Amino acid sequence: MRAIRTRSQERILNLLKTIKQGISAQDIYVELRNRNQSMGLATVYRSLEALKLEGMVQLRTLANGEALYSLAQQDKHHLTCLQCGVSIPINQCPVHDLEEKLEANLKFKIFYHTLEFFGLCNQCQSEQAAEIGQ
Repeated sequence: MRAIRTRSQERILNLLKTIKQGISAQDIYVELRNRNQSMGLATVYRSLEALKLEGMVQLRTLANGEALYSLAQQDKHHLTCLQCGVSIPINQCPVHDLEEKLEANLKFKIFYHTLEFFGLCNQCQSEQAAEIGQ
């Protein structure tokens, strides 16, 4: 059963449908203003929270603390460098079987999941090794 959505929630969903990567709440606010659909920043946050609880929007928090929102259409998996912040998508999912078992055994409706590994990318490892070698 679909929840009744506010006009603000619909505007945010329509915006997210046109954007292929995650976007911050502040950037959503700016983009809506650019499209002459402005709303208050607090309304953006409230609408995103309601959409998240409905399972329509997913939230990903980067290593620097920035929160990115996107449509909850597919699971997201990444390798994230703690030094430079690069985020490399992983296109395979090792936890789909676990997700299905959890839903069945615990009667828990899962909307999406994220899997993120944190470490150093190849370039940052090389730079770090070069600094140590000096």
